[in-house]
Amino acid sequence: MEQRSDSSQLSSEPPKPRLKERFHEAIRTRGYSQRTAKSYWFWIRWFIRHHGRRHPAELGAAEVEAFLSWLATERNVAAATQNQALAALLFLYKQVLGQDLPWFKDMVRAKRPVRAPVVLTPAEAQRLLGQLQGVKWMMVSLLYGAGLRQIECLTLRVKDVDFAYRQILVRDGKGGKDRVTMLPEQLVQPLEAHLGRVRALHQRDLAAGHGEV
Repeated sequence: MEQRSDSSQLSSEPPKPRLKERFHEAIRTRGYSQRTAKSYWFWIRWFIRHHGRRHPAELGAAEVEAFLSWLATERNVAAATQNQALAALLFLYKQVLGQDLPWFKDMVRAKRPVRAPVVLTPAEAQRLLGQLQGVKWMMVSLLYGAGLRQIECLTLRVKDVDFAYRQILVRDGKGGKDRVTMLPEQLVQPLEAHLGRVRALHQRDLAAGHGEV
């Protein structure tokens, strides 16, 4: 007696996750920051487009080497930029695709400029701050006096400024880590005055029926 095959009863394998989904899953699993994820995905997309939108699984060390050399010779990127692209592609192949790439002996390396570090003296920093006023003065003072990076200053929240202990909590800093830094004494009064003005503006906005944040 013949058995009929019912296509509805056949079990089909679930579709494999797309490359972007696999990439973000690998990022989350290893605790990378969102900034690193955004930067890595930017280079991966550029790599794919550079090779005619072919899937990276179809490519390999030769194509990676060609892309990185092209960045150095045709795009004239800095050494740090080329290294960032290399890190992104190594992450893609090792952590997402499960492939180890050999070292690239024939890759053209971007030239690292030789320059001495430039550090402002206290007098130079004071002269620079003397040319600024208001919010810009406070922001630059935080960069210089508290050691904040630009993005850390721009994303600083009121709840992370501790006036009592004269300290600032930096959240999701370099490497996705939190850290505590000092709040310079000369910034306490200007920051408190600034927050008072912002709070009054917020209350007026609420009274006028505008947003709640």
